[in-house]
Amino acid sequence: MIPKMENHDVHHLITGCGTNFEDEIAMQFLLLGNGKINAHLLAAIVLGTLILPEYSKMYLQAYKKGKNMRPFHHWDFEALLWQNFENLKDFIQQKNIITHY
Repeated sequence: MIPKMENHDVHHLITGCGTNFEDEIAMQFLLLGNGKINAHLLAAIVLGTLILPEYSKMYLQAYKKGKNMRPFHHWDFEALLWQNFENLKDFIQQKNIITHY
């Protein structure tokens, strides 16, 4: 395993972003909207915008989606493995969760 890559994979699952190049860039925009900032993210955003400007609308939508989600970019997902993934995903996306007692 590459350290920290497990979070990257979970980010794909939570956000629904694909793994092709433009989707990877969109996910970085989403994470920026969610509050994450680092050199790798900024480099990916700049490079992706320069190389694929035709996806700018998709990138803006991803940024807005990230702004509307609960901040999750800093979570330790390994500690959350016992959680129901769909409930966790709904919580992050700020959907109402039905609780059964």
